[in-house]
Amino acid sequence: MKTILERTVIALFLFSSFLTVAQVQFNADTETSVLNWKGFKPTGDHYGTVKVKNGFFTVKDKQVVSGEFEIDMTSIVDLDMDADSEYNAKLVNHLKSEDFFSVEKYPVASFKISKTEIKGDKTLITGDLSIKGKSHSISFLASVKNEGENLHVKSETFKIDRSKWDVKYQSKSFFADLGDKFIYDDIELSFEVTAKQ
Repeated sequence: MKTILERTVIALFLFSSFLTVAQVQFNADTETSVLNWKGFKPTGDHYGTVKVKNGFFTVKDKQVVSGEFEIDMTSIVDLDMDADSEYNAKLVNHLKSEDFFSVEKYPVASFKISKTEIKGDKTLITGDLSIKGKSHSISFLASVKNEGENLHVKSETFKIDRSKWDVKYQSKSFFADLGDKFIYDDIELSFEVTAKQ
């Protein structure tokens, strides 16, 4: 009886060790990893980036199986206008204000992967995106390249409806009589994350 018990314990230990070895964590390079954004209004659009503050992917058999990230909302920049222009500064400050992302109160957004699924040569990633203290599930396709100790994950462009995260400024979801002075609720996002073991 003791021998059977010992063998069972050893087998469970070896199995758990195998699982630990099979899954590898890659930590995001915060200097090169970014979230790209693009917003639209009837007269045009604006686009820019937000930095990844920290995060990781867990990889098994060269495929992403989980991960968590924090996004530094204080790092919002606009890239479609001269960086030193007065209007650029006004736009960025407005995006950080309570009209949009309330950055002083909510300096960090986050994304936590809940599941992944292989779709041809891409990975369908699903997870919870938290902005301004509100979380909603989103999904998008991404390319995953795992070369030794390096991992590169680049998403396709996807859209989120900002009204779900209480980003209300000039949104038809909250204000009825805006005429043509509205901003579309859909925001285009994409990200590129470089990570290392």
